[in-house]
Amino acid sequence: MINFWSYTDEYKKLKTKLLKKIDLSMKSGKIFFGPELERFEKNFIKINNFKYGAAVGSGTDAIYISLLALNIGRGDEVITVSNTAIPTASAITSSGAKIKYVDIRNDYLINADQIEKKITNKTKAIIPVHLYGQASDMEKINKIAKKYNLKVIEDCAQAQGAKFKGKSVGSFGDVGCFSFYPTKILGAYGDGGFVSASSKKLNDTIKRIRFYGIEMHNKNNKFNNKYYSNNHGINSRINEIQCGILNLKIQKVNFWIKQRRKLAKIYDMELKNSSLKLPIENKNNNHVFHLYVVYHPKRDEIVKRLKKHNIQININYPYPIHQMKGYIDKIKLPITEKMSKGIFSLPLYPNIKINDLIRVTKVLKKILGKI
Repeated sequence: MINFWSYTDEYKKLKTKLLKKIDLSMKSGKIFFGPELERFEKNFIKINNFKYGAAVGSGTDAIYISLLALNIGRGDEVITVSNTAIPTASAITSSGAKIKYVDIRNDYLINADQIEKKITNKTKAIIPVHLYGQASDMEKINKIAKKYNLKVIEDCAQAQGAKFKGKSVGSFGDVGCFSFYPTKILGAYGDGGFVSASSKKLNDTIKRIRFYGIEMHNKNNKFNNKYYSNNHGINSRINEIQCGILNLKIQKVNFWIKQRRKLAKIYDMELKNSSLKLPIENKNNNHVFHLYVVYHPKRDEIVKRLKKHNIQININYPYPIHQMKGYIDKIKLPITEKMSKGIFSLPLYPNIKINDLIRVTKVLKKILGKI
C-alpha cells in the first residue's frame, strides 16, 4: 500500500528527541502557557519574519479569533472562496458574519478580479486562501482592501513557508492564520494554530481572546494575571507538549519544504506529457506543495483504478462549500464547480519513498492510456 500521507517514518527518525521533548514538557510543571509556548511563538515569528503572533488551539480557532479581534460579526460580510476546507467557512459563520463567495482561477486561488463586484456597504473583510501551498495575489488583494477600507485575514493553513515576491504568507494582511494539524507543512501530533498580527495592539487582543479574555501580558492592566475577562473570549489554548514537538520540528521545516518541491518536480517531469492538468507555480511565488493537486474530467474512474493498485489518493475538495447543506448558497461559481468534479491529490510528503512516487506515476500513466 502506498499511503497518501503517513507520519510513521518521520516519527521513527525523530522518536528519541520527541520523547525527550515530551518528557521535559511534563516535568516542567506547566501544561499551558509555559516556556515551550513562549519559545515556539518566538521561533515561528522569527522563521516567517512576522511582527507579532500568538499560538492558539487550532487553525479554525485562528480564523475565528481573528474575526473577533477585528470586531467582525453579525450583520457583516466576509469575502472568500468556496474551494477551501470547511473551517474557512465555519469560522466566518461562527462569528455571525455572512459569507460572500468569489470564484477561483485555474490555479485554484481566489480570483482577485472578481472581488470588487462582491463588495457592499456590509463588507468588512477579505479572506484569501493560500490553497495547496501557494500564495494568492496579495498585491492586488491588498490594493482592493485599502481602496475599500477592508480587513485582510490570510488563511495560511496549507501554506507555511510559501512566499509571494519573497515575503512570507501571513505577513501581508492584518492577520495570518496557520494550522499545525498533523498533515500540514509544520504539523504537531495533535491540533494547534497560530495568528500572525500586524500590530502589538491587535496581538494583545488575540492573546486575550484565546483565553476567555483574560489579560496575561500587560502589566499596566490592573487585572493582569487575574481571573477577570477584559473582553469576550474563548478557550483556545495549545498545550506545552504540542509546543515542544513544534519547537523540535520547526528546525526541519525548511528542509521538508525543499523535499516537497523536489518530489513535486519528479511528478512534473514524469506526468508532463499526460492528459492530467498539473499544478502551476505562479510567477513571484514559492510553492511549498502541501498538496500536489491534479485535474482530470474522468477523475472518478482514475481513482477507482488506483485503489485497485493499493494507491491512496485524496480529493481536496469534492464538494464546494457553497453546495454543502451547512453553508448552502445558490450562487454559481463555474470554475470552482468544474474543478471540484475533477481534482485529486497524489501522495506527497517528505518521507515518501522515491520508488513509491515513481510507481504512482507509472500506474497512473498506464490508467490514463486506457480511459
